[in-house]
Parts: sequence; C-alpha cells; structure tokens
Amino acid sequence: MTTVRDIMHPAVVSISVRDTMATAAQQMRQRDVGALPICDGEGRPVGIVTDRDIVVNCVALGHNPATSTAGEFAQADELHTTAADIDVADALSMMQRYQLRRLPVTEEGRLIGIVTEADIARHLPAATTGEFVEQVCEQKLPIPAQPPAS
Repeated sequence: MTTVRDIMHPAVVSISVRDTMATAAQQMRQRDVGALPICDGEGRPVGIVTDRDIVVNCVALGHNPATSTAGEFAQADELHTTAADIDVADALSMMQRYQLRRLPVTEEGRLIGIVTEADIARHLPAATTGEFVEQVCEQKLPIPAQPPAS
C-alpha cells in the first residue's frame, strides 16, 4: 500500500495566521510556489492562502496586503487535511470529491507535509494523474433555476 507519506512533499513551508498577505506573497515568490498552508501558533493548519487569494480576495477588494493578515483569509471550515499514513487512493478520492489541488498532511494535528498535483504526477502512474487532474479541474456548471422557454 502506498501511503500519503510516500508521496507527500515533507519540506512544506507555512505561514502564521499573523503574517501579512504581503509576507505570503514574498514567501511564494522566494520559494516558487502558488500556495502556502496557514498554521496557528501550535503548527496546526487552519487554512491555505493562494496567489489567487492575494490578488482576487485581498488586492482586488481594496484590502492592503501589507496590513491584511493570512488569518483573515483562512477559511478553517473549508480546510481538508489528511493523515500521513492513509492510503493514497483515499487521499486522491478526497481531493477529487472536494476538487482540491493541495492537501495538507498532519500528524497529531500538526502540519508535516503537503500533497500537490506535482507530487501526484511525480509518484503515481500517468493514467492516475490524468484522471485526477480531469476530476479536480472539472468545472461544475451552475444549474439554471428554471428551464429556458421554448
């Protein structure tokens, strides 16, 4: 059985809930990543901030990235994590179900790694990777309230 620990990226960098969005942007640029887990003071993940969050949810809405904190943008009720020792198939299933491109990995509640699309592509067969990308990137079209008039 291949576990999440076998494919995760263990050198994950996170930011604190108190770090600013500008700090998040600088960390992303320095590390050439598009997302960072947000952790509380005890290393427990409480959210993820993406480069898109910085642009769309912070800057475009008139917030100052130099004073807005990552904690303000952490959506804890929407954060999904996984344990390191579960089967990769179960983690992929969760990622597909919730259309997650990144899945923080925890041990005893603390962040120890992350699984990303790149990790999946590096460690799993091409067919599995293709199916995963297709499922996660699939756009759900809104269902019209009423059928169009004929």
